[in-house]
Amino acid sequence: MPEPRVLSLGAGVQSTTLLLLSAEGRIPRYDVAIFADTGWEPSAVYAHLDRIEREIARPAGIPIQRVRVGNIRDDALDPAHRFASMPLFVRKRDGTRGMARRQCSAEYKIRPIREALRTLLGAKPKANGRPGPPPRGRTAVQSIGISRDEVIRAKDSGVSYSRHEFPLLDLDGAADGRPGWTRADCVRYLRRNGFGQTPRSACVGCPFRRNDSWRALRDTDPHTWADAVEFDRAIRHGSARANAAGHPLDGKFYLHPSCVPLDEAPIDRVTRGEWADRQTNLFDAIADTEAGLTDEIGCSPFTCRADLFEELP
Repeated sequence: MPEPRVLSLGAGVQSTTLLLLSAEGRIPRYDVAIFADTGWEPSAVYAHLDRIEREIARPAGIPIQRVRVGNIRDDALDPAHRFASMPLFVRKRDGTRGMARRQCSAEYKIRPIREALRTLLGAKPKANGRPGPPPRGRTAVQSIGISRDEVIRAKDSGVSYSRHEFPLLDLDGAADGRPGWTRADCVRYLRRNGFGQTPRSACVGCPFRRNDSWRALRDTDPHTWADAVEFDRAIRHGSARANAAGHPLDGKFYLHPSCVPLDEAPIDRVTRGEWADRQTNLFDAIADTEAGLTDEIGCSPFTCRADLFEELP
């Protein structure tokens, strides 16, 4: 029995590129694309997902399966729900700053995708309703949207029933003539095909948002910005469950690395990372004259950008 080909669809630039390439026949066709919904994605992400399903996936016969284990926002504020730690910034009582552990990607992104994979491979449900292991020897090819400029993230799946592949790393036609596409190559390709406004894929309250991403949210989506500001206030003194159990945080949580309330944070300051992104090489500069490239990082199930985040000020 052939291995099913599965696209891990984050609905950001790289995974949208893979979906379109597959629909055009430039890479092998996917049997299914799986989108893990945290329940708290920006409205632009949901709108983009609907559009690519309507205009790319459905005409090509590629079903998009949306999977979800909860709502990351509601769960974090529910005293009765286990808190999957988010990488929130912490200002401790002694004035030192740090960051909480990150469990959210594993809980809300990777777990539901792997459960969907096991079900696809014929796994039977356990007593708790979750799929057990797939039949022995059954595996799937899982396609991950990792571009050449982040090749360090290309890793094995870590499970026996899934084999990762990274098609962007083998494509020709990059602006600089080297094998593999960069994120800038993907953006240009999407622009040429009418998808130049592909949004950043990350939940609304992701602490790894840079200042430019927070500014865009504030300036283009006031309702979602207000929701992020309210969440920032709500998590100030730790998780709802810990507080209900009498274990308050030794300090205060914040969404922004400045460790001040989000609506007071210095998000209009252009960071070092933003300045670096504004620099380009000659090949990209030539190609970008036709594309009008803008750039920002995103968050995908298997490519969380935690290590790209700037140091705490």
